[in-house]
Amino acid sequence: MPLDPVSRLVLDEAGSLPTRVLVVDDPDLANHLVDVGHDVLASCDDQRDQQRLSEGVREWGGAYVEVVLARLGKAIASLDELAAELAQRANGGPLHLVAGGRDKHLTPAMNLTLGRSFTDVHASRGRQKSRVLHASGPRRDAEQRWPKHAYVDDLGLTVVAHGGVFAGPRLDPGTRLLLRTLPSPTAALDAIDLACGSGLIAAVLARAGHRVTAVDVSAAAIASTRATLAANGLSATVVRSDGLIALADAAADLIVCNPPFHLGASKDSTPAMGMLADAGRVLRAGGELWCVYNAHLPYLPTLRAAVGPTLVAARNRDFIVTRTRNAPGERLRAKPPGAVVPKLVR
Repeated sequence: MPLDPVSRLVLDEAGSLPTRVLVVDDPDLANHLVDVGHDVLASCDDQRDQQRLSEGVREWGGAYVEVVLARLGKAIASLDELAAELAQRANGGPLHLVAGGRDKHLTPAMNLTLGRSFTDVHASRGRQKSRVLHASGPRRDAEQRWPKHAYVDDLGLTVVAHGGVFAGPRLDPGTRLLLRTLPSPTAALDAIDLACGSGLIAAVLARAGHRVTAVDVSAAAIASTRATLAANGLSATVVRSDGLIALADAAADLIVCNPPFHLGASKDSTPAMGMLADAGRVLRAGGELWCVYNAHLPYLPTLRAAVGPTLVAARNRDFIVTRTRNAPGERLRAKPPGAVVPKLVR
């Protein structure tokens, strides 16, 4: 498979490579290097990327590697965590990090972030709207600031977040609106926190007495959710999965979701649409899907067509909270994109 402009630039900028190389969040580059004879270790936060790795690529277990080739996303915190971990693993030994991304996603803050863990940081010249950041000279005193812990007063819970997790160690406004709207339980249910992120929703559901399964495609989210549950003395089943694929049919009475609106560095609601559409399969008859999303996103037609009757339970200028009942016989035909959907009142 041909390499895209970012991967090709990273490879060209890296120059002559040693036999063993670590590749981060770039399965195509990892597969290419295996094909040309390198011993490749790889780390992919997104399970979908991990599943694209060829059989010859080995999972990175944290071993020291002198050359690291990485794909940059938008998350500065994720880069901060990676850089500190690499520098600490090097323990003063030689290390060259070559990290590439699209120009529109790179910021001067990335150079400053890398400078906390490396003595020499500079950018390459741009090519095909892509650019590379070089970092070398790992600092012996590099400080790992992740995961971060914070107490959320609104919930009375401690949150633990790794760098790659949406909203980090805080309660984001959408989740706040969703949890304020979610009714108090009258019985213990089989509940799913879909796209669990830092695990705050899972923690709230578990504290309420539900039997909780927390699901996310991100390794950082899975680690964060487990840490958040542990910090609050709560328990749940935590599953790394692309949406609900790993869940059985009719497995849940309740699904609660603040779905992602991006795929990697790009805004893309397609994965969220797929997750929400699959909720009808995983919910038992009469079960409910509670969801919060940006007010401009066209999720209502998908919810009504794939799951069942949907009401707007709460909304403000930025977010909508919906309550959808799984009712296959009452699903509506999806409206065309851009159709005006009236607000329904319970």
